[in-house]
Amino acid sequence: MSPSVPLQEMIRAIRSARTQCEERGVIQRECAAIRAQFRQADNEGRSHNLAKLLYVHMLGYPAHFGQMECVRMIASPRYSEKRVGYLGAMMLLDEKQDASLLITNSIKNDLSHSSQFVQSLALCTLACMGSAEMCRDLAPEIDKLLRSSNSYIKKKAALCAVHIVRKVNELGELFAPAARSLLSEKNHGVLHGAVVLITELCERSPETLERFRKSVPELVHIMKGLVLSGYSPEHDVAGISDPFLQVRILRLLRILGHNNEVASDAMNDLLAQVATNTDSTKTAGNAVLYETVLTVLDIKSESGLRVLAVNILGRFLLNNDRNIRYIAMTSLQKIVGTDHIAVQRHRGTIVDCLKDPDASVKRRALELSLALVSASNIRSMMKELLNFLSTCPLELRAQAASGIFAAAERYSPSQRWHIDTILHVLTTAGGDVRDETVPNLIQLITTASELHCYTVHKLYRALLQDISQQPLVQVACWCIGEYGDLLLKGDCQEIEPVQVNENDVLDALETVLQSHMSSPTTRGFALTATMKLSTRITENVDRIRSIVSIYGSCIDLELQQRAVEYNALFKKYDHMRAAVLERMPIMEKNSTGQTNGETTGELVKEVQPVKVIQGQPPTQPPASQVCDLLDLLGDSNDSGKPSSSSAQSSNNTSSPGGDLLDLLGGLDLMPPTPVPTIPVYEKNGVNLTLSCQKQSETSLIVTLTASNSTDADITTFTLQAAVPKSVQLLMKAPSGDHLPACGTVKVTQVVVLNNPNKVNLKMRIRVSFTSQGVAFQDTVQVDSLPECR
Repeated sequence: MSPSVPLQEMIRAIRSARTQCEERGVIQRECAAIRAQFRQADNEGRSHNLAKLLYVHMLGYPAHFGQMECVRMIASPRYSEKRVGYLGAMMLLDEKQDASLLITNSIKNDLSHSSQFVQSLALCTLACMGSAEMCRDLAPEIDKLLRSSNSYIKKKAALCAVHIVRKVNELGELFAPAARSLLSEKNHGVLHGAVVLITELCERSPETLERFRKSVPELVHIMKGLVLSGYSPEHDVAGISDPFLQVRILRLLRILGHNNEVASDAMNDLLAQVATNTDSTKTAGNAVLYETVLTVLDIKSESGLRVLAVNILGRFLLNNDRNIRYIAMTSLQKIVGTDHIAVQRHRGTIVDCLKDPDASVKRRALELSLALVSASNIRSMMKELLNFLSTCPLELRAQAASGIFAAAERYSPSQRWHIDTILHVLTTAGGDVRDETVPNLIQLITTASELHCYTVHKLYRALLQDISQQPLVQVACWCIGEYGDLLLKGDCQEIEPVQVNENDVLDALETVLQSHMSSPTTRGFALTATMKLSTRITENVDRIRSIVSIYGSCIDLELQQRAVEYNALFKKYDHMRAAVLERMPIMEKNSTGQTNGETTGELVKEVQPVKVIQGQPPTQPPASQVCDLLDLLGDSNDSGKPSSSSAQSSNNTSSPGGDLLDLLGGLDLMPPTPVPTIPVYEKNGVNLTLSCQKQSETSLIVTLTASNSTDADITTFTLQAAVPKSVQLLMKAPSGDHLPACGTVKVTQVVVLNNPNKVNLKMRIRVSFTSQGVAFQDTVQVDSLPECR
């Protein structure tokens, strides 16, 4: 192929290649010809060759050898060459390459060029790939162009200023006066650029935000002009006058009105006007309405206006477009805690979305439905959620089951309803529930004394029907072991009585023990239940003894140990068997507010202390025995009185163990020095603190502690850290990824740093989590670590 072929012929040759190898051959030959012509001093087809090279770059082939040609063409006085040169610079150069610094002077010269098109090329290039150094050098030139009389240039300069502010935050003060003056422009392009620039300035500087709050009336006036204006062919999109500018203004108003009552009052009437006058049958109108809703919900708006915003989201739920339904439910999820009653009005529509074929919409509908459950609608909502659980996809079953458990524990109208609901979930999706479900349900059953007979009958029937759901089988085995005598009586009044004999019960437990579907934990429950039945039945004790003895040689160590100990009870300690296997006393939770196995207190206890409600209290050892035990290291008289050393100690105690506790008496023990901590991140309800402890001269341990101050649980919480290259970093496994509400349980992340060069330690931390179905991700930098000890 000739080196001088036009661009169209080169494209045609590349597209006609039948194999990738043939395509590479065509491109290699053309690149060789372009490289040879670049080396010629007098090359009239430079722009033509660079255009072909840019096409090669778009196909993914290397084109870096054309970077210097871009620099030379930008310095050319001809507009045709400048245009291709600037285009090549935007595609082939970036701020990390040294060649980009060579075009700084050319851009500066072109920014003051007499042609607006040359100025536009320079502005676009700077806004696309300008580095921080280039932005600092050329910022005064951009500020001059913001004040020019040419609307075409002011629009480009405003967007270029946005890039400069993002690169160099402190340059925002330079553009603030010019940005405010642009709001008086009539050109929509200039207004759009001005609003984007002001939004960027307000998001990055609280002082600038306070200054621009005075411009709220001006923004309201511009927005009213757009809403009330007639048909304008230049800006009309589906019957909406410039929806792009309207959306930008609404976003800026949301920032200016956040936590400010004066600014919010100034825009309330406008927002009501936009919400009622915007056409919701077209996508452009829905975009404006959605931004209006977000603004209303984020500022200090009137209650009636908030209800109107929620009703708009309710109309979105009826839209045929799944994307609109999805964003509607996402927005409702954010406000369900503050506007619960308004969202409740759309409960029926939200529940209907559980049947949506789209997986994302279905997930959002589930989260929102769970958030709408209250004491007044618990029965009706739970019926819908249980129906959904039986047909929902596998990936949603765990989330649905956990949400149902939490709602049932919080709003259950009765203990029987609570037990029935949990058993229904275990029967439907037992394999997808959390591990805490089994001990929580057992604790609930023990407290419902009047329902023991009802529960054991119901669980026995469920066990006969299906033994594949392991949590259900575990609870059933536990109940049969505890209340097997009630099952054998068969006189339950709340359920249809079933005649069950001892052999039937033992057959069911033996089926669980022998089933290949039973996990080791389930077999442990079944073996213990079988052993407990030895004190509750009278005729089949020998069969129980033989079942237990079989598992004394089981390959599972835990099961083998249990069987050996139970065999010992039969042989050596048979006189103690009835006392050891007596019915468990009623257990009560140590802390209130447990939900689905997750405690809200800081102390998490898997096995709670039990308080004996029924039956005789456990016998206490004589006081003299306690004294003898505690007096191993002291002098104790036979009467059990405190010894002389105990009486003379500074901490006078009347307990029998006073001598043992006084071994360190007289020492002035200083309390441990607290480890200094610093706050690192406080946003969206997550509070993250950092503390460090020196391990050696070059290594230290950094502990990150996170807590949740909101009323909603935070899930998928992860922390990532980065340090300078010379520092070695080792992140250990976190204590968890779930932050319960109200800061009840904290998550800790330990990071080990090795600093052999003893450089100044800095750490960049990325925080990621999900709250109320919304994913958050932020990055913070710690420039100095607290003093280590």
